[in-house]
Amino acid sequence: MKKIILIASSALLTLLTLACLGAYWGYQSIIDYSHTPLSLTEPKELTINRGTSVHQLAAQLEAEGVIQTPWKLKWFLKFRPELANIRTGLYEISPTQTITDLLNDLVAGKVKIFSLTLVEGKTISEWEAQLKSAAHLVVPQEVFAAVLMAQGDDSALPEGKFFPDTYHYTANADVKTLLTQSYKRMEQELDKAWAERTPGLPLKSRYEMLILASIVEKETGQAHEREQIAGVFINRLNQGMRLQTDPTVIYGMGDRFKGNITRKDLVEETAFNTYRIMGLPPTPIAAPSKASLQAVSQPAKVSYLYFVSRNDGTHIFSSTLAEHNRAVDIYQRKKK
Repeated sequence: MKKIILIASSALLTLLTLACLGAYWGYQSIIDYSHTPLSLTEPKELTINRGTSVHQLAAQLEAEGVIQTPWKLKWFLKFRPELANIRTGLYEISPTQTITDLLNDLVAGKVKIFSLTLVEGKTISEWEAQLKSAAHLVVPQEVFAAVLMAQGDDSALPEGKFFPDTYHYTANADVKTLLTQSYKRMEQELDKAWAERTPGLPLKSRYEMLILASIVEKETGQAHEREQIAGVFINRLNQGMRLQTDPTVIYGMGDRFKGNITRKDLVEETAFNTYRIMGLPPTPIAAPSKASLQAVSQPAKVSYLYFVSRNDGTHIFSSTLAEHNRAVDIYQRKKK
């Protein structure tokens, strides 16, 4: 009898040992699994919807080719239940991440951040087209005017009032938030430029400074020329001369502009044709950069009244009409 009991005890001990070894092996297999890389060959976007459960997450990751053994993920989350508290949003995942890395990001809510650069010198219509083509961005109709209204500006004239810069957003963000940042930044930069302006400038308001800065932005091919170009326009305004700048003509033509300006375009009477009107056009013609605002705020003290393109992005500046005509002959009419 004692022998039978000893044999039974030994067998039971063996079974318990095997069970423990099996449990340990299973546990270690799950832990090892949690450190394996995701089944990806390139980065991809992953959207986690509100209310996603552990079972739904495992099924989604398998369906999207991110993992291959969803049952191991479920078991791992039994061992690490704190990693099941995932947050909604759009994430970008990569082949270098492990399953644990992915879960840590989902718990921390490290959603994908998108960048959008609003380039200086562009118009509102050009920016609108850019916004509508941006990934995962909600763009309501007349959004620029809506932001103006929300900020207490009921002019419905958004041109030039938004600061060009790189902005960041998350998936399906309302673009109004981004544009409000842009509007407030322009207000700050314009306030600063106006406060630091050279005394005696022929500009009656911050808005006139904004208008002239937009013209300088469009006329500038080289950054080092901004102050000189601003100086030319300031001199012309002081002397009661027309600005005679092509970018204003182009802006006034709108969609009719196809790449060239004709003599007919130069004599056409539009509110923006500075070959026909005196002083500044009624609104900015593009988004000026901080550098253009500063150039108009503190223009170069020069005697120049004219400039003409060298066709390489730089200009020849002249103080007299005779000098200017000579430069035009050389660089535009190709006369020597």
